Amino acid sequence: MNRKASNPVSRILLGVFFAILCVLFLIPLYALLLGTFKGGAELFVSGLNLNPTFELLHTKAWRYLFTGVMSNGELNPHDYFLWYKNSLLVVLVQGSLTLLLSSMVAYGLAKYNFKGKNAIFMCVLMVMMVPLEILMLPMYTQVNAMGLRNTYAGVMLPFLVSMSAVFFFRQFLTNIPYEMIEAGRIDGCTEYGVFFRIIMPVMKPAYASMAVLTGMGAWNALLWPMLVLSDMKKYTIPIGLNTLWSPYGNNYDLMITGSCFAILPLLLIYLFAQKFIVEGMTAGAVKG
Repeated sequence: MNRKASNPVSRILLGVFFAILCVLFLIPLYALLLGTFKGGAELFVSGLNLNPTFELLHTKAWRYLFTGVMSNGELNPHDYFLWYKNSLLVVLVQGSLTLLLSSMVAYGLAKYNFKGKNAIFMCVLMVMMVPLEILMLPMYTQVNAMGLRNTYAGVMLPFLVSMSAVFFFRQFLTNIPYEMIEAGRIDGCTEYGVFFRIIMPVMKPAYASMAVLTGMGAWNALLWPMLVLSDMKKYTIPIGLNTLWSPYGNNYDLMITGSCFAILPLLLIYLFAQKFIVEGMTAGAVKG
């Protein structure tokens, strides 16, 4: 009886805890959204804050972002939506290839026995420990020697096989029974058929989880694309917003508004993948 009586109380306390946690996570988003309705001068002086000074709020930054019309009525076109399209292209192509190639590498390390398998996996772990800043110079030298500087191929190529994704997929694949693979081979599937028709459907939760991480990494990448790309028409969102930075604060409102609008794809990726993430968490909860 005591345990049953305590269940409603514990559920209420748990709900209150998560409600407080949700509010804490929403506060920065609220400050960012509020900043889009403030002028550049006010943002320069007071920065992002939670104080809605209603008499100073306006939609000039949003109008300039979508139409290019400044507060004085002049037309000043910008490349924001071109940068947005470039970022979407990089995320879709790089993210898809990273998931595919990394999962294939992980599948080989998890389900095939060959000489040097453990050594290769140790190399994967060691590369994970090396910061990107240390690898940038040799990566840039190689990309430049291949003639891929100022191309999206040069931006994406070094990250098409992610060591963290290989490690994550390998750990997931170790829990898949080897009998599933043998059953596919007995039914006449080739090795590629086993992977694409049996392994990939089982890996949906792992793909969804890693899609969020790889998508966020590709969308927010700044240093490496800035190093490779030199044509402003090929800039991605982080680089393009960085070019708007001014010590005089006259573009802060556009930067804040552009940053707020740039969050939407990441939210969509998470909302799309959420069902599969939950499915992966509950996949082994029911047996029978």
